[in-house]
Amino acid sequence: MNSRIRNKLIQLCRTESSPIPYRRLINQCELGLNMDIRHEKQLLGEILDEISTDEHEAGRPLLSAMVMDKKRGQGDRFFKLCETLGMGDWKELKKDEDFRESHIQKCLEFWSDDKNYEKYF
Repeated sequence: MNSRIRNKLIQLCRTESSPIPYRRLINQCELGLNMDIRHEKQLLGEILDEISTDEHEAGRPLLSAMVMDKKRGQGDRFFKLCETLGMGDWKELKKDEDFRESHIQKCLEFWSDDKNYEKYF
């Protein structure tokens, strides 16, 4: 798992109230990925999926909810991951604005709790 990205997303949950755009995440984590190159965009998606899968298996919220495309909000990949994790049909989840927002709120609430931060960071 990429701990640099995970740590950045956790810090984001503690200091900000909204998700970070993909490009800003890449820059702030100094990943050197080019989102215009399909393979590199795919790689970032795989990293975020791995982080969220690990978090989900540990009973924590999906940190990839905190990363968004600047123009469209949350991409299909997030909802497809949620379907894989047993949360419902990805197309229906994508239509549900409350679903996306609830995952952002869960991240913010979980990681702003100092006990959770100290235990899992």
